[in-house]
Amino acid sequence: MDLDDASTVTVFGSADPREGDPAYRVARETGRVLAELGYRIANGGYGGTMEAAARGARDAGGKTIGVTSRLWRSAPNAYIDREVETADLPERLNRLIELGTAGYVVLPGATGTLVELAMVWELIVKGMVRARPIVCMGEFWRPVVGMMAQQRPASAECVRVAAGPGDLRAHFKPVR
Repeated sequence: MDLDDASTVTVFGSADPREGDPAYRVARETGRVLAELGYRIANGGYGGTMEAAARGARDAGGKTIGVTSRLWRSAPNAYIDREVETADLPERLNRLIELGTAGYVVLPGATGTLVELAMVWELIVKGMVRARPIVCMGEFWRPVVGMMAQQRPASAECVRVAAGPGDLRAHFKPVR
């Protein structure tokens, strides 16, 4: 699996949701839709929405990359096709951003997910990463996007809020 393939979407999200939780279902559907559009997904490789998105992608015949860290001595989830191990969190975040050659989907999450969103958003706004879609899933992120739009209106042009996984089709065109 070539890591430099231009058809990878990085999916950021929380490790907390479990199978049966609404957030897990949304993440699984997100992975499925992206795979149906022809994208490979990259994510943090562990449980929660990371597992769900990878599972959804695999359900649809897609490929997955899990970017893990030696800090957590945990194996990647069962739905990861290729593991990329990093030494620490900054390296992990940088690798996830690099892998998102086709864009980013940000599922609801906590502070780690907020850091991921903020970092990729800032890099795109500053022109340090080529502009590509950043799609925040659900109403969860709308207050953050709105707050940034008030502070720096042009920065909000990089980020879209999707109501649900089906809306990803408006932001990511098929690659197959």
